[in-house]
Amino acid sequence: LAAAAYALTSAYDSAVSQWMAEQVTEPPPTKTVAFQVERPLKYGCNPHQLPAGLCSVNGGKLPFEVISGTPGYINLLDAVNAWQLVFELAKATGKPAAASFKHVSPAGAAIGVPLSESEVEVYEVKGKPLTPVATAYVRARNADPMCSFGDFVAVSHEVDVATASILKIEVSDGIIAPGFEPEALEILKAKKGGKFIVLQADNDFVFPDMEYRMVGGIGFMQKRNSKICDAECLKKIPTKLKELPEQAKLDMLLGMIAIKYTQSNSVGYSKDGMMIGVGAGQQSRVDCVKLAGRKLATWRLRFHPKVMGLKFKDGVKRQDRVNARVRYIEGDMEEAEYQQWVKNFDNAPEPLVAQEKSEFLASLSDITIASDAFFPFRDSIDHAQKLGVKYVTQPGGSNADEEVIKACDTYGMTMAFTDLRLFHH
Repeated sequence: LAAAAYALTSAYDSAVSQWMAEQVTEPPPTKTVAFQVERPLKYGCNPHQLPAGLCSVNGGKLPFEVISGTPGYINLLDAVNAWQLVFELAKATGKPAAASFKHVSPAGAAIGVPLSESEVEVYEVKGKPLTPVATAYVRARNADPMCSFGDFVAVSHEVDVATASILKIEVSDGIIAPGFEPEALEILKAKKGGKFIVLQADNDFVFPDMEYRMVGGIGFMQKRNSKICDAECLKKIPTKLKELPEQAKLDMLLGMIAIKYTQSNSVGYSKDGMMIGVGAGQQSRVDCVKLAGRKLATWRLRFHPKVMGLKFKDGVKRQDRVNARVRYIEGDMEEAEYQQWVKNFDNAPEPLVAQEKSEFLASLSDITIASDAFFPFRDSIDHAQKLGVKYVTQPGGSNADEEVIKACDTYGMTMAFTDLRLFHH
């Protein structure tokens, strides 16, 4: 009882101290932050990391309510980052937004732009109702469906039956959204035998201005990255070509906001309202460009006639089809793997050779690339041009800016300097 009493009075003192600090021009150097355990978690990042819990801060409320399922530590990290991404993306574009998160980075993110006939076929949603919200989700999930396996989903708008019905058949851990149609909620609550996690986000929640963290016995504090990515960020264009079509502006905003919530260093490619390649957490920026570029190429090659024409045996599961297509595109299977892979088909498919892939990828155009920090060398631009990049957004500020501008001019690219670095750790 004494421990509980002192914890309670300490939290009260912390709240008073914090309020008083906000009233003066020179706050005291001692910062007090009170965590209230709202629910215990099964474990932290790993099973041996106990105890673990979900906490409210300084007597405030949580930004969401747990409707169904039992969220874990990493689920919640994904949820809160993904929710911020889609919330900002919807506000910036005026369209429903969705994100597919794995390990605190987006595998995909998108807005509700209608699908083409070929996209409907490749994403396996033929005959399904496609509302703007459902379309945003389908695009987000299909940027990199191999990486989205077991993801956490965020949607900016109320989840309708069309969206829930598509999500129902995907392997996914949970969803966060501001609301759910009654029938949609029942569909999701029944998923995974009732273990699917459903979080209802608070649209009116105001994120605290300051963030605090402790790592290795050291405390850190910083102002939250509340900088808004909007059209104002795209007005500084140093390249010879300066025209930005409306779709390019949307793709630039999408790219900026997606990488804002991606582990740095990060680079992302976008087209027609969806991220089509995200390169996260690399020490070298050009490695981010190449990693994201490999994902972009895989995304595009899923539309190759040979890939679209693969004839699977009856009964091959949805995710197994996804994985088999990716390995067919990559084509680097050893004999033992190939013998397992080919069991997905009645007849062994004809290989997709390097020349066929190169010729098909040559049709890529109007791609946007966004970077969370400046390009320190022109090598990233040299690589990006191989993948149909026409629009570039980055903070600028490198000693190599002129070199990068010249590279963009050489390849006929339009580049915007945002003056906004977006590192995320």
